[in-house]
Amino acid sequence: MSETLHIVGGGMAGSEAAWQAANAGVQVVIHEMRPKVETFAHKTGNLAEMVCSNSFRSDDSEQNAVGLLHWEMRAAQGLIMEMATQHRLPAGGALAVDRDPFAESVTAALVAHPNVTVSYEEVANLPSDGKWIFSTGPLTSPALGQAIQAETGATALAFFDAIAPIVYFDSVDMGKAWMQSRYDKGETEEERIAYLNCPMTKDQYEAFIDALLAADKTEFHEGETAGYFDGCLPIEVMAERGRETLRFGPMKPIGLTNAHDPATKPYAVVQLRHDNALGTLYNIVGFQTKMKYGAQVDVFRKIPGLENAQFARLGGIHRNTFLNSPTLLDGQMRLKSKPNIRFAGQVTGVEGYVESAAMGLLAGRMAAAEILGRTLPPVPPTTAMGALVTHITGGAVAKTFQPMNVNFGLFPPLEDARGGRKGRKDRYKGYTDRAKADWLAWLAQSPLDGL
Repeated sequence: MSETLHIVGGGMAGSEAAWQAANAGVQVVIHEMRPKVETFAHKTGNLAEMVCSNSFRSDDSEQNAVGLLHWEMRAAQGLIMEMATQHRLPAGGALAVDRDPFAESVTAALVAHPNVTVSYEEVANLPSDGKWIFSTGPLTSPALGQAIQAETGATALAFFDAIAPIVYFDSVDMGKAWMQSRYDKGETEEERIAYLNCPMTKDQYEAFIDALLAADKTEFHEGETAGYFDGCLPIEVMAERGRETLRFGPMKPIGLTNAHDPATKPYAVVQLRHDNALGTLYNIVGFQTKMKYGAQVDVFRKIPGLENAQFARLGGIHRNTFLNSPTLLDGQMRLKSKPNIRFAGQVTGVEGYVESAAMGLLAGRMAAAEILGRTLPPVPPTTAMGALVTHITGGAVAKTFQPMNVNFGLFPPLEDARGGRKGRKDRYKGYTDRAKADWLAWLAQSPLDGL
């Protein structure tokens, strides 16, 4: 019998790592501290619980880097993408997920797997023997965080992450709001009306910005540095960068026509997206916030259509810890000072559910190959997977390392024969065509039983 693989953390990365290794024939133990030890954001003990947005972002695998990552994970028989697709919600061209059934299905699949055991307890140290993957995510427990600090000798890197509020649909005034995806995007009528839109005039927008800037906000403790990941900025931080910032960001009105007044172009639009399959809950897109709860209710009810909104969840802010991976990890995602330990997921400095799960997929395959005495070829940097793992394990500048979403800027440039100086649409198609061919070739060369 092969050596057991221990995975600490049952989020997106840990769940995917366990699935990949177990399908390769390796015995896996998932160590998940919830629900015995709670976190700020989690509400259940389910594996792969979604705590922020319920969107996996664009599903376009020809023109979008995260859509390409979806495709690569599906090609690798990824559990996260399989369950996300099964529990898909209407969201235009995006892959939005019914979060509770999704997490329940991931949990059920792993618990039922003959090679997987789930142990519910906290792991607070870095073992010196055995094979381990630590995928504890942005809410790594304080005890484990201290153990990582002690081992790496590095000051913990952290930024602050925010979550958006969720509204009950039946509390929205549909005499002011309307249903439409931007540019009517979507293959079905359901997808073309996937978003709930609340329009604002110029005066309403200005009053909203004034209220947003004046609202009571969460204060940081002395000594904390309030750095944010640009892809998840609180709306009040965006507003502080300029009064028009939100109107060119999450509140942009382009591609939308007010069904109640088609002749009048909204000055700004607040969009809400399905948060469950029943359509009873909607999250306010891009409205991550650090406002205090009472202030959130007052400010968000200034949005036309949300004057009487009832909230299933208000927004919040939490500390997000990550490693300086280019300094600490090798190309196999192993901790250089303790090579029996790999890291995966957001703690490595990737940002987003999909990127986190993708790094779990690679870590699970790498660990399984090592346990089984196999050798995996290097992941091609021309693929979305390879571009990400290359970035975090040496491609990024360690001194300025910050969490990163997958994007085509991480990919090696196209050769002239594969795109050259063509327009962006052709260039992106060149990136994705090359990536798909190289990813399929890598999978074919990966000698893992059952995969």
